[in-house]
Amino acid sequence: MERLGEPALLLLVSRGPAHGYELLERLPALVGEDRVDVGNVYRALRGLEDQGLVVSEWRGDLPGPTKRTYSLTDEGRAVLAQWLESLAALRVSLTTFLDQAEEGR
Repeated sequence: MERLGEPALLLLVSRGPAHGYELLERLPALVGEDRVDVGNVYRALRGLEDQGLVVSEWRGDLPGPTKRTYSLTDEGRAVLAQWLESLAALRVSLTTFLDQAEEGR
């Protein structure tokens, strides 16, 4: 989660406004873990907000108690695009590495 936490949260929030509990439900499948630490997710969200990548607002129009809902900013979209570009380049490098490793077997 730690290495993919920021891009994973940005990706999930890019799909539309979401509150923390929704993000906690969706993150494990995206980062390949069974569970994610609640405290780490909320700290990461606060950090993303401090960086201007997401904004939050309290919403009382959702079912249940009032929830803090996160949305992506334009700067957040730009940073997500950079992450996706970097991760795609890493995928190419890893594929090349693994292909060469297979040839050596």
